[in-house]
Amino acid sequence: MKKFLSLTALVLLPLICSFEKPVEGAVPPKPFVTKDFSKLYGMPGFSDKALSMHFTLYKGYVKTTNAFLEKLEQLRADGRQSSLEFAEFKRRVIWDYDGMRLHELYFENLGGHGTKMSNGPLAKQIEADFGSIANWIADFKKTGALRGVGWVVLYKDPKTSRLVNAWIAEHDKGHLAGGNPILIMDVWEHAYMVDYGLDRKGYIEAFFNNINWPIVEGRF
Repeated sequence: MKKFLSLTALVLLPLICSFEKPVEGAVPPKPFVTKDFSKLYGMPGFSDKALSMHFTLYKGYVKTTNAFLEKLEQLRADGRQSSLEFAEFKRRVIWDYDGMRLHELYFENLGGHGTKMSNGPLAKQIEADFGSIANWIADFKKTGALRGVGWVVLYKDPKTSRLVNAWIAEHDKGHLAGGNPILIMDVWEHAYMVDYGLDRKGYIEAFFNNINWPIVEGRF
């Protein structure tokens, strides 16, 4: 039995150690670059002051995501994947990563200048899943009115094409596994309090008036 265990250790030990060693010659990915959304300035219902503050917040998520990923890469290179420091950065990076990505999707689906949803595949799927466009809009808005901070995301289930309005707590809790984000609305206070105070309903109306429907339909 001892001989068997010794043999097993000889076989497995090199494999275990190999996971702790950085891959020689590996090129770390390029850092994320902050996207320019200044074209949204002048958007009806959104003051330039509020947008400028929101863009600055988004830039912070990009910067922090890059810093966390760089730190994780250094810890891997030092063979410290089993350290408490690695575990803490590994847990925290996704919060900022999701904050960065959700803001990009949010800004990208704004600036519609009064465009309307076409009677295309997205509209037909909404009617199939919610009964009518009006029902879907009401459900999306009510989801956005839930107490707490977070996001509302219209997801497409790629396996069934079914559409789901999801409430995302903060940045990282409540995502539909494998789902494709189609429409994203930020309902953190910083998204609306500069212009609307506690009137979240007024902000949601302004959001709907500025949806860039060609972008949203393209995602579907």
